[in-house]
Amino acid sequence: MEQTTKNTVEPFSFYQKILIALLALLQFTIVLDFMVLAPLGDFLMKSLGMTPKGFGLVVSSYAFSAGASGILAAGFADKFDRKKLLLFFYIGFIVGTLACALANTYEMLLVARIVTGLFGGVIGAISMAIVTDLFAVHQRGRVMGMVQMAFAASQVLGIPVGLYFANIWGWHSAFLMIVGLAILIALTIIIKVKPIDAHLAAQSDKSPFLHLWHALSNRSYQTGFIATAFMSVGGFMLMPFGSAYLINNIEITQHQLPLVFMFTGLASIVIMPMVGKLSDKVDKFKVFAGGSVLAIVMILIYTNLTPIPVWQVVLINMVLFMGIMSRMIPATTLTMSVPDMKDRGAFMSINASLQQMAGGIAALCAGLIVTQKTKSSPLEHYDTLGIVVSVLILICIFFVYRVSVLVKNKE
Repeated sequence: MEQTTKNTVEPFSFYQKILIALLALLQFTIVLDFMVLAPLGDFLMKSLGMTPKGFGLVVSSYAFSAGASGILAAGFADKFDRKKLLLFFYIGFIVGTLACALANTYEMLLVARIVTGLFGGVIGAISMAIVTDLFAVHQRGRVMGMVQMAFAASQVLGIPVGLYFANIWGWHSAFLMIVGLAILIALTIIIKVKPIDAHLAAQSDKSPFLHLWHALSNRSYQTGFIATAFMSVGGFMLMPFGSAYLINNIEITQHQLPLVFMFTGLASIVIMPMVGKLSDKVDKFKVFAGGSVLAIVMILIYTNLTPIPVWQVVLINMVLFMGIMSRMIPATTLTMSVPDMKDRGAFMSINASLQQMAGGIAALCAGLIVTQKTKSSPLEHYDTLGIVVSVLILICIFFVYRVSVLVKNKE
């Protein structure tokens, strides 16, 4: 399954299609749980009396706890059936999200986000290990294009519906919606997914800590870790204050906000499978580099906007996300091809952990850069944030190039 002739398009089996659908839905709930915080940011900051710095801490608390759990889980990630491991962490994620729904103070929400991060942060890593185990290398771009559609779907369906519920029943209802959907997905995984344990036969490290050390000390793996950390920084810096920026600086209303997210997500649903197919057919690094250049241009435009009509905001967001997704899919596909089968769980866990921790630092830094004089005044220094993110994207291009060379040499 590891190697196929380059540019061969292998059709998916019926079971693989079911697995892709379930992983995409699972990822949808994880992404939505995190991303819904940004559009709910204005609700939360006003209802719980949070400052931008406090809100940055709520966002980053998830990231830091997810990062810690990723490191702790890495040594054990290849020691169990991946299906059982996935269900264990997903059930913990559901409990954490329910705690978010029941929180009524800033402190309770902060603790609930930490619990959610402890479990939710590892799920993406386990999913990536499953994809790499069960799909050939020249199928993975298409798989990732479909699984990563969770980001788009969360914007088209999840965030607008969550905001709609928040407008009617309060922000708590958005988290309850995620809990209900996640329970249905968990039950389907229990019934439909077969054991995923082929990697168990390849294990040589008896100690989980030795296994963790071998993954951490591998030079090739370290290059992948650094590339992923830089990849995550940009999104974590811009995302938390996205809705507050649109409302307070661009003067978009709370009722127009779901439309912005919905149309941006619809564009992403069209773009992401195209990027996935393209990255399976042509050089993945070239797709990534092109997406990075487009992202930089659009970030610099977006972070310097003045009040404009909502249709122009939607158009700019669409093109911005085109650049972001054109980076995410090829970079993720390249990085997940770096580890050997026996190390995949550990590699993906460490990778996700570093990604979350780098993102947590980025969210905290964003909270220190961005200021707001009153609850309804415009955010200040958001343009500075755009410059910082653009520089980090340029640095990231270099590290993803090195990952690309490693993968080509391995093939």
